[in-house]
Amino acid sequence: MKAIGYHQNLPIDHPEALLDLELPAPVPGERDLLVRVSAVSVNPVDTKIRKGTAPAAGQAKVVGWDAVGTVEAIGSGVSLFRPGDRVYYAGSIARPGANSELHAVDERIVAQAPRSLGDEQAAALPLTSITAYELLFDRLGVPQGGGAGQTLLVVGGAGGVGSILVQLARQLTQLKVIATASRPETRQWCLDLGAHAVIDHSKPLATELIAGGHGTVDLVACLTQTAQHYAQIIDSLKPQGRLGVIDDMQGLDVMQLKSKSISLHWELMFTRSLYETPDMGEQGRLLAEVAALVDAGRIRSTANTSFGRINAANLRQAHALVESGKAQGKVVLAGF
Repeated sequence: MKAIGYHQNLPIDHPEALLDLELPAPVPGERDLLVRVSAVSVNPVDTKIRKGTAPAAGQAKVVGWDAVGTVEAIGSGVSLFRPGDRVYYAGSIARPGANSELHAVDERIVAQAPRSLGDEQAAALPLTSITAYELLFDRLGVPQGGGAGQTLLVVGGAGGVGSILVQLARQLTQLKVIATASRPETRQWCLDLGAHAVIDHSKPLATELIAGGHGTVDLVACLTQTAQHYAQIIDSLKPQGRLGVIDDMQGLDVMQLKSKSISLHWELMFTRSLYETPDMGEQGRLLAEVAALVDAGRIRSTANTSFGRINAANLRQAHALVESGKAQGKVVLAGF
């Protein structure tokens, strides 16, 4: 099968950072679906793995943790899907990625793809939807339909996760949603997705909130540059507020949270599949819920930039854009 991967960790402007490969097709395990991939998207995790995780000796490593495709075969223990189903999923970081014509994935973290979306539009959704959903409901503990009288600040509202989080918070809770963005086009993007207000994260967050008449907030979802914004986030949160984070950083001084009794919540959407937790199937369920919201016209795809067919040259361009930190919404590719 065709696949795109790497043999060594190289900067994205190196012509061998990602390569077109021919690899053996995967054999599905007991609970696996074998999916013929039709579209993928690129996430920051793809670039982090490519830059920092060496392949096993003599092997290539394939990344890509967002896919849409058609089930070609199923393992002996599969009960939720059958060949011919059109599915979408993010997969597991413990297994090869989906930048390949054929891909094996556990059925518990898969759902039927939204019927109303094409492949590229659907491929933009799985990883960010799982991250945003788990962060909002499982980590920050907002009940569906709840949050009346509370305010959520989404730092990095125009990014991949932020673009879904803003929509989920508006559609499934009563929270007041304030997003951050620093450019006119990203500010408008956040408003179009449903943010009640947008502030500029290139300026002090606490000052921006006060200037906008918002005061302090109950919840913060910081999706990028947490270390840079940390002191301002603490100033912006009410006593007993909650802070949810997803990005990597060298460290945070948690003692700064003590006086306000602020709680800190980490979200990694791969945790359930990595440890095969008893509730691993929750990811398939929530993806099905997101697909229903999309088909009902309540949530829209965040695909915003297409790089064409799935090959090494196009994926190198997509990785470069994601690494720049300037991607708005999601970056997608389709077809081999």
